[in-house]
Amino acid sequence: MKITVLPGDGIGPEVTAEAVRVLRVVGAIHGHNFEFEERPIGGVAIKQTGSPLPSTTLDTCLAGDAVLLGAVGAPEFDSMPPNLRPEAGLLLLRRALGGFANLRPAISYDAIAATSPLRSEIARGADILIVRELLGGLYFGEPRGFFGSNGDSVARNTMIYSVAEIERVARVAFETARKRRRKVTSVDKANVLETSQLWRQTVSRVARDYPDVTLDHLYVDACAMHLITTPLRFDVILTENLFGDILSDEAAVITGSLGMLPSASIGGSVGLYEPVHGSAPDIAGRGVANPFGAIASAAMMLRYTGSLEQEADEIEEAIRVVLKAGYRTPDIASGETRLLAKTSEIGQLVCDAVDELADMRHSYHAV
Repeated sequence: MKITVLPGDGIGPEVTAEAVRVLRVVGAIHGHNFEFEERPIGGVAIKQTGSPLPSTTLDTCLAGDAVLLGAVGAPEFDSMPPNLRPEAGLLLLRRALGGFANLRPAISYDAIAATSPLRSEIARGADILIVRELLGGLYFGEPRGFFGSNGDSVARNTMIYSVAEIERVARVAFETARKRRRKVTSVDKANVLETSQLWRQTVSRVARDYPDVTLDHLYVDACAMHLITTPLRFDVILTENLFGDILSDEAAVITGSLGMLPSASIGGSVGLYEPVHGSAPDIAGRGVANPFGAIASAAMMLRYTGSLEQEADEIEEAIRVVLKAGYRTPDIASGETRLLAKTSEIGQLVCDAVDELADMRHSYHAV
């Protein structure tokens, strides 16, 4: 597998380094050849080339099998025109790769359930997969921009969805639900928005092709409330771009930290895998960033691009092992935490756990 690594800004280089380290260990254990090629994106690319997504970066991504991204963005670029900011490079990359379905798991790990701001009895056991449409809606609709001048300016964004766009992401949600607990909750604002009315109609029609999957509908405001009050009611949440962006970040309260959330953008020619957290420039370079989200994103890469289900399972189980052993980065530490670990130490612990799990499996088969 040819993997393009885009460390990006802030803590991006720190967390992607640990994800790559884990992938190298998995490759060595199972005899896979993972080839890594690093390229700049975001603020670091602006400093080097003047562009948040240099053509050499994009070409390398398109020539590979998968992209592992850290994070983009920094306050120093906030005054730049929107099309030249680091985030513009990420939007361009998503569009170029064609991944229209963004998968964002939110899991309550027993070992760190107490770090969630939710009461343990509410969050414990939650295992949600948010399927977010990624290439449509307000983020990409035209016309957009600022219009007018002399104090009479108007800003405009356009939300547009077609049946084809809705149907293709809906099918990803239903197919994924079949491998989980067979329930899809479609989230919209159909009492107000015509795009949401089309969304609900289309999803309901697609659902008829999946009689083994239960479908229900929720307005986005109700979904936001239930994520906090009754997260165990959800299996797969299907929604459009803006709503998915907001709800998936809100779901971080279930896990205890944004640093625990991975993501996969699939459906295009090349899969894009990245932790949900931002660049966090305030903690960059201090060795305290949480790499679990980036490492779990690498596991999703093996599952969705590499079709390496066992290897993905091993990484995810290794994360559970390390958490159960009590190791924490500051964002998931509680008052009783005694095993604070640096970013690189967490990466090494996950590698060690992957090794141990592989040895146990080999011993079992030998017996």
